[in-house]
Amino acid sequence: MKLIIMPSNELILSCDIGGTHITSAIVDSSNWTILEETITRSHVNSKADAKSILQEWTNNMKACLSKIDNPVQAIGIAAPGPFDYENGIPLMKGQSKYDELYQMPVTEPIKELIGNENLDILYINDAAAFLQGEVYGCGLENEDCILGITLGTGLGSAVWNNGEKAFDADLWNSPYQDDIFEEYLVTRWFIKRFKELTGLEESGLREILEKHSERAETKQLLAEYRDQLLDFLLFFSKKYNCHQFIIGGNISKAWDKIFPDKRLLSHYKIEIGKFQEQAAIIGAASLFNN
Repeated sequence: MKLIIMPSNELILSCDIGGTHITSAIVDSSNWTILEETITRSHVNSKADAKSILQEWTNNMKACLSKIDNPVQAIGIAAPGPFDYENGIPLMKGQSKYDELYQMPVTEPIKELIGNENLDILYINDAAAFLQGEVYGCGLENEDCILGITLGTGLGSAVWNNGEKAFDADLWNSPYQDDIFEEYLVTRWFIKRFKELTGLEESGLREILEKHSERAETKQLLAEYRDQLLDFLLFFSKKYNCHQFIIGGNISKAWDKIFPDKRLLSHYKIEIGKFQEQAAIIGAASLFNN
């Protein structure tokens, strides 16, 4: 059943693009709420060719748009970095996702595949969108400063200061140990390190915890990750002189397994995102906040 709710100029198609999925929803910009019936989630093969990726993105967007009768002229897209957000150009390379879109302007292909050349499309870093959505959704806009971290197929970092929009802290490639922080804090680290410890292959942290939670190697895996994440929390908090965090992303779902002893976090004020993926949806729509 189609929804006929409000004037179309108040409706925004908002999309959260991750390393393995895209979630879209219609947002009512009169009160920045998601129309729950329109939430549309699809898998994306981010290692595919450019045409296939864009087809999967826009198929999801069209499926979402089909759930309302009103025409929509604005699309807000939260996407992982590196990305030229002003010009709509992905710059990801060697991160196991979206390599085939490297330096490719995607705005016109998206309009063409959706079939509407008049669309207004804006982009925001996914971590910044997540943080902004969580701050406003949780009523934290009176705090002085909040840092956001998203932990998943990539490492997202964002900063929100009172009275300003959240921005991408872009710390994923900050030097750490013999590489960069991202290589020690994302899903592929768990897969690689678990195989080194056990010789077994699993597809992610959830599968490791579901099948091997009692193994000594799994406890070692979590301990190593915990130390690495504590190093990043210290690095991030010192850089921005801020100790309040909101943590999101799929890995945050295992927070209590990673930090069974919360005393290790006593120097920080940490909340796990309440809205998670929906926070990024709200944050991306807020690009059209006039």
